[in-house]
Amino acid sequence: MLTFSLLRPAQVPAALVSAIAAQRGRLVLFVPVLLAIGIGIYFALPRDPVALEWAGVGGLALALALLSRRVPEDIAPLMLVCALVAAGTLAAGARAALVSAPVLQYRYFGPIEGRIVRIDRSATDALRLTLDQVVLERVAHARTPERVRISLHGDQGFITPEPGLRVATTGHLAPPPAPSEPGGFDFRRLAWFERLGAVGYTRVPVLALAPADQGAAGLRIHRLRMKISGAVQAHLPGDRGGFAAAILTGDRSGIAQAQMEELRRSNLAHLLAISGLHMGLLTGFVFGLLRLVMAMVPAFALRAPTRKLAALGALAAGAFYLVLSGGNVATERAYIMVAVMLVAVLLDRRAISLRSVAMAATLILLLRPEALVQAGFQMSFAATVALVAVFQWLTQERGWRARIPRWVWPVVSVVICSLVAGIATAPIAAASFNRIAEYGLIANLLAVPLMGLVVMPAAVLAALLAPFGLEWIGLKLMGPAIGWILHVSAFVSGLEGAVMPVAQPAPSVIPALVLGALWVIVWQGRLRWAGVPVMALALIFWAETPRPTLLIAREGEVVGLMPEGGPRMLSRARAGSFTAESWLRADGDSATQADAHARSGFDPRDTVVHLRGGGFDVVHLAGQRALAQLEAVCLPGRIVVVTQHSDARQAPCQIISPRDLRQSGALALSASGGTVSIRSVAQASGQRRWTGR
Repeated sequence: MLTFSLLRPAQVPAALVSAIAAQRGRLVLFVPVLLAIGIGIYFALPRDPVALEWAGVGGLALALALLSRRVPEDIAPLMLVCALVAAGTLAAGARAALVSAPVLQYRYFGPIEGRIVRIDRSATDALRLTLDQVVLERVAHARTPERVRISLHGDQGFITPEPGLRVATTGHLAPPPAPSEPGGFDFRRLAWFERLGAVGYTRVPVLALAPADQGAAGLRIHRLRMKISGAVQAHLPGDRGGFAAAILTGDRSGIAQAQMEELRRSNLAHLLAISGLHMGLLTGFVFGLLRLVMAMVPAFALRAPTRKLAALGALAAGAFYLVLSGGNVATERAYIMVAVMLVAVLLDRRAISLRSVAMAATLILLLRPEALVQAGFQMSFAATVALVAVFQWLTQERGWRARIPRWVWPVVSVVICSLVAGIATAPIAAASFNRIAEYGLIANLLAVPLMGLVVMPAAVLAALLAPFGLEWIGLKLMGPAIGWILHVSAFVSGLEGAVMPVAQPAPSVIPALVLGALWVIVWQGRLRWAGVPVMALALIFWAETPRPTLLIAREGEVVGLMPEGGPRMLSRARAGSFTAESWLRADGDSATQADAHARSGFDPRDTVVHLRGGGFDVVHLAGQRALAQLEAVCLPGRIVVVTQHSDARQAPCQIISPRDLRQSGALALSASGGTVSIRSVAQASGQRRWTGR
């Protein structure tokens, strides 16, 4: 039998061994952190591992897990650390393989047929249909995407879309778009895990081919959602009804885009996302209500485990809310977190603790590893961990709490919750959306308490009274509170400087911030404060993160140049609007595309635009007529970007055409010390399943 007598604690630095030994009982809190590191490693790989490499990672994880049971217990955690990181990488790779589905490899125009599985709206308020069981003309079944998503434009209204309905139209489809710049948000990865193989639009009427008989279960749920949404908006017309329908059923079709923008600018848009706040408020109210009702029957309360029965009722209410709201990823995540805490009540454990949060995070990361790179997951757990940690500390500091009058404590709790959650989520929100709502804390302090005290209790009351046709009572109680929330959002969003633009940080900044914060919260002993300089360095690195000097869109439709000491100039005022707006947001620039084009000094109708600065001399030729100027503008040392293919083989300038960009994707160029560095989307994205390379 093999022995491991040579592996002694003395061979490991004594300080490390003693530090780990001091964490007994808290090492479980590091499980989701280590899994997340492994998942992050998978998504950061330049290519997908081959089968032999996966076998090696799996064998290593298994061997380390087994060895941890044979080595001295002071060393075992070190082996489990490596095993859990490897397990996280394996989980992400397995998930990516399980959701594998065909992706359209070229632009398609023609007949599109499929079954509706999802209905939502785009950022421009266009109705969107997600279809499965897709049929495309002249596309083999093996290469047909499992799901496609089309936006509806033009004359529509010939059908009433509903899940399960089989429809047909003629439209444009394309593969999920690549990032707007190297290192930018990669929609292809998100689409891969949703099995979305193509996106596009149609201006042709969508017609029904077959009734929704195959999607009966989904259809019943959708009909219930739409019925509730319609009833809510009938009792609460206008924006109030749209807001109420959104938080109760997930249907946002009743909210105007202007109202949505006000909610975003005031940092209240999270109130519409059916996630942790709503699920927690709903299940918490149901839990308290059931305990109160049972306590009113002393004979029953003295004999029955009322706390556990209330937890079961809250679990059931949360499950119904999950199904009713459409069961999206954010709601699933919220329900898992709530379910873990309620199960802890059933098992006579502490419901709200870092252990419960760690268990919920572990379950989500194992079931949906891709959630790690989504802002919703990051913000949800950042807020939850921070709140639990702060309130645990406040519970221990009883002397501080005793000095506050009892009637003031609920107000103080609301302020602390808003402040802590706002601070915890601010860096993630800023990195994800490139802006910070300056007065978001004020807006949340004024609006969030009403969600817990009025809106969600009124929603439960409406649900209880609905079988008797009296749901209007709860909805009428809800109306003034929602009106106040909308008034707050309109007022705060209209304040001068309500939104501060923020530049995009380097990819390593947010992971470093999160790991530093978790180290401070989870680790015990003086070593915990080592996380503070890590967070400080991450913030400094964020402030010093440079932006590319020259950006070229993936089809050459727009060029952006940032001269030294100045904001970015754009070559086009309207073309490539999505890409141009993405660049400006990442720069931390609040200007519109038209304003950024005006910086160039050219007229929006000009098709030949000359940009200089930052060590670059660039000419953008837009269209076939502008291409005739190629010979005249093609000078040594100059970069010429054309939107039409050029036959010029040898030229004194560097010509970048759509054919070149088709291989490389969008380009980012920077000049330093006479050296020009070029980075492409293809290089940054690597050879991954979702890149099609």
